[in-house]
Amino acid sequence: MGSETPPPAISAVIVAAGRSSRMGGVDKTFAPLLGAPLIAHTVERFEAHPLIGEIALVLAAESVEHGRELAKSRGWRKVTQVCAGGARRQDSVYNGLAALSSCDLVMVHDGARPCLDAATLDRGIRAATEHGAAVAGTPVKDTIKQVSPDLLIEDTPERARLWAAQTPQVFRYNLLLEAHRRAERDFTDDAAMVEAIGHPVRMFEGTYENIKVTTAGDLVVAETFLQEMLESPLPAGGTL
Repeated sequence: MGSETPPPAISAVIVAAGRSSRMGGVDKTFAPLLGAPLIAHTVERFEAHPLIGEIALVLAAESVEHGRELAKSRGWRKVTQVCAGGARRQDSVYNGLAALSSCDLVMVHDGARPCLDAATLDRGIRAATEHGAAVAGTPVKDTIKQVSPDLLIEDTPERARLWAAQTPQVFRYNLLLEAHRRAERDFTDDAAMVEAIGHPVRMFEGTYENIKVTTAGDLVVAETFLQEMLESPLPAGGTL
C-alpha cells in the first residue's frame, strides 16, 4: 500500500517592529481593537490554523517583554519566540527566520494586518507548495499613474495586469533564507528579495479586507471588518 505525502512543516514570522510614525504617537501593535490588542488578532489567526506549527513574533526591542507577557496571558501555544527586530524590515524578518526551528514553508505576515482569513492562508500554502514562492494580493481598482519627480504623468500602466501586494508572503524556508543572505540592497518586501535571486514568485488571491493598519482611521475600518468576521465565522482552515 502507498502512503500519503505528509503535510509540509509550516511556520510563520509575524513582523511588528515598526515605529508607528503615522499613528500620532500610538503604538499600533498594541492599539485596542475589539477588546484586545491589534497584534493579538493577527497572531490568533495563525494560532487557529491547524497546519501552522510555530510562530516567531518580531517586535520593537522595547516591546519584546510586553509581547512575551501578552503571549503568556493569552495562552499562545505556537509562539515559541518573541524577538527584537532590526533597523530595517528585512532585518526584522531575518531575525524571525533565524529564531524558527526547521520547517518546509515559512509565512511572513505584517503584524498590522489583523483582518486575515483562514482561506487566504490556505491559498498561500497551496501556491507556495507548488511554486516555492507566493504572495497574497488583490487586483487594483484604481487607474495607476507613474509620475516624474515634479508630478508630471509619465506612464499609465495597463490596470488589468496590476495587483497590490499584501501579506502573507509564503516561501520555501531555505529559499527565503538564501534570498536574505544574498540581499545587497534594501527591499520593500520579501517577494522582491526572492525575485532578485532569479526565482519566480506566484501571486495568489488575497482579500480587500486584509488591510494594513497604518493610521488611526485604518483602525476604525479594521474594527468594522473584524466585527463582520466574528459575526460570520468561517472554517479554521487547513483544507488544501
